[in-house]
Amino acid sequence: MSPFETIFDFLEPINLDELSNDEGFKDTQLGKHVSVNEEYFPDLENADFVIVGFGENRGCLPSETIHEGPDAIRRQFYSLFHWHNEVQIADIGNVKPGATLHDSYAALRSVINELIQHKKRVVILGGSHDLTLAQYKAYADMEQIIEATCVDAKIDLDVDGVSPADIFLMEMLTGEPNFLRHYNHIGFQSYFVHPTMLETIDKLRFDCYRVGRVKERLEEMEPVIRNSDLFSFDISAIQHCHAPANRLTPNGFTGEEACTLMQYAGMSTNVNTIGIYGYLPDQDEHELTAKQIAHMLWYLMDGMNKSKHEAKLEDRDSFNEFRLAFAEIETTFLQSKKTGRWWMETPDGKMIACSHYDYMVAADNHIPERWMRAAERSF
Repeated sequence: MSPFETIFDFLEPINLDELSNDEGFKDTQLGKHVSVNEEYFPDLENADFVIVGFGENRGCLPSETIHEGPDAIRRQFYSLFHWHNEVQIADIGNVKPGATLHDSYAALRSVINELIQHKKRVVILGGSHDLTLAQYKAYADMEQIIEATCVDAKIDLDVDGVSPADIFLMEMLTGEPNFLRHYNHIGFQSYFVHPTMLETIDKLRFDCYRVGRVKERLEEMEPVIRNSDLFSFDISAIQHCHAPANRLTPNGFTGEEACTLMQYAGMSTNVNTIGIYGYLPDQDEHELTAKQIAHMLWYLMDGMNKSKHEAKLEDRDSFNEFRLAFAEIETTFLQSKKTGRWWMETPDGKMIACSHYDYMVAADNHIPERWMRAAERSF
């Protein structure tokens, strides 16, 4: 009996022959190296991440139920060359849509919950961005307090919005009981965000990073993502020229920057649910957006491959240790000898992800902003 038997009824298998146009995938392509829910449910024991598709879109377009976006992404992803032999992938198919949007939320939530309870990292190829709420509630069902990061051109807290995709963050950030320890928003574009909204988020001690600031120092987002459990990416954050299905804005991250952010998620040992949302195949051109998302998934694998070679923090011989005093505060910085990544000690004695820039600020006898924000949240 499979430990995942409780989710079988929520899922529809996929047809690899259809994805390969009946030509089959070559031995060197990813499609030959994925355990797929086709005729039989795959063995997930050794899977480093599990793909689940869900094209549910009623949270954005009420007249639409489901679309073929996840399969379009799969078609492009499985055609890429397989470089990362240490990373094992399973694909359990697509979640069946519910009679109502809330039924769909419940189905996705159940599938994610079951997988993360069995210590599996989940990648959701989604429909609309409000499915992030189901992603979050999978943790809430376990009463697990988490840190979440969303990449999006907008901040979906529009109280005047007419669709769940415009306002789902309200319930996620302020609903009771709440299991959100911290929230980060990466890549917002100021002209889409009411100024008072940023003030409200700042009062909650949550962090928002404007797209221009992120692009100037993209590497500063690596510690932000590394500390997270939930990672959600709306393709509206990617420039239209790199993701033609993004009809919201011509501006945002380049395709390469989006791949780097996804690589950071793969490098994190904390991030265990990753959702990619907002893709509408009927708005795409030559499946270029599906190709962009496929490349992001490839870089997710690349990040996971790198993370396999990182030492545990308890193995202090694998780290360079620096004891610093700044503004009459003593703290410890650690730098991995294997990957060069950094951690710093917060006032409550925890080690959190940081950057070399944070270390340089502290070495100059100034308080790093990341340390200050963490200290504020711990009091």
